[in-house]
Amino acid sequence: MTIFSVRHVTSYRYRREVDFGEHRLMFRPRDSFDQRLIEASLTTYPEQSHVRWIHDVFGNCVALVDFPRPSSELRFETWITLDHEPQLAPDIRIDDAALTYPFSYDKDEIADLAPAMQRHYPDSGDEVGRWARQFVRVGHTTETGHLLMTLCYAIRESFVYARRHEHGTQTPLQTLQLRSGTCRDFALLMMEAARSLGLAARFVTGYVYVPDRDGSTVLGGGSTHAWCQIYLPGAGWAEFDPTNGIVGNRDLIRVAVARDPRQAIPLSGSYDGNSSDFEGLTVQVNVTTRQSWLTEG
Repeated sequence: MTIFSVRHVTSYRYRREVDFGEHRLMFRPRDSFDQRLIEASLTTYPEQSHVRWIHDVFGNCVALVDFPRPSSELRFETWITLDHEPQLAPDIRIDDAALTYPFSYDKDEIADLAPAMQRHYPDSGDEVGRWARQFVRVGHTTETGHLLMTLCYAIRESFVYARRHEHGTQTPLQTLQLRSGTCRDFALLMMEAARSLGLAARFVTGYVYVPDRDGSTVLGGGSTHAWCQIYLPGAGWAEFDPTNGIVGNRDLIRVAVARDPRQAIPLSGSYDGNSSDFEGLTVQVNVTTRQSWLTEG
């Protein structure tokens, strides 16, 4: 087991004091067999008047935070510590009936998987579907695991990772046409590609551990990270990070899952004022192990 610690600081600055509406935070990891939460804490400035915890429709932990007074700064600092057990690609054991593509899900599971199997974004020319089907071998057996790993690696090798300050996620068609995007864009593209093949896919938000920030080839560190899961009979929800070509959960800290990226925003809220009152935003994420310390300026 690896012990990970994550410090995540988000600071908003305003040109005058403003009042704040309720804010929603997703920072508490999902407890599971492969990661176990040891400790979690939240501090804010100004100090919050009330924190209420709920489970959303997907079972994610969401903190609802209210603030008692106006301020020209709003700051959230979260700490989490957890045990993490890597699950690597060779450990993905798929049922015999689903080892080759295409296959059918069990009828008892389809009712629950159906929303995750439906495509969510317009694509009148089925460009995403045609792109995904090029990885299906014509006239030969296509192994399901190999198909999805190839799809994951193709995004890693053929698309350019580019940080974007604007809110939101590109549509899969935009990402395919631009051949560039953020981790959220790449995760959504792989989800829609898998859905075009009749597979169930969902979005994951969390953090990635970057062993060496200096010259590292791992992308997405220094902020929240995103990837996707594909449901495979016998293996369950298997992790695929197309930004880094990671299959399995190695170095991935899962915080929340959702049917669509819009349902898994790490931090959201409102303030009472004009758009011109907003001055700036800074985000700092440090992911560490017991052996090393990573910093992000």
